[in-house]
Amino acid sequence: MKLEVLVAIVHNDKAAYFTSLIQSHQANLHLTLPAKGTTHLILDYLGLTEKPKSLIASVVRADQSAKLVELLDMTFKKGKNYKGIAFTVPMTSVIGTLVYGFLSNEKRTVKEEA
Repeated sequence: MKLEVLVAIVHNDKAAYFTSLIQSHQANLHLTLPAKGTTHLILDYLGLTEKPKSLIASVVRADQSAKLVELLDMTFKKGKNYKGIAFTVPMTSVIGTLVYGFLSNEKRTVKEEA
């Protein structure tokens, strides 16, 4: 099973919602960082402010990524507060079977505690 990194930039107040949505598609690792949208320079020049953004980086299985990006795209169309952008980048290698098992949500490769 190949892995991909899903990157999504969303409104800060919807970051938890989108993280939960991504996690429901077998993603075990998420990194959420503060970010700025692409329009901040123009808005600053005009004296306007924009909503703060969050960048969510998640490791997802390649077989789930297309469905997840499509679901995110549909969610972005829900309304003004749900706008965002999402894309995936393939991972070429992962070191260690336990790390791979955790990232891919493969229970067969993860050791269980005795």
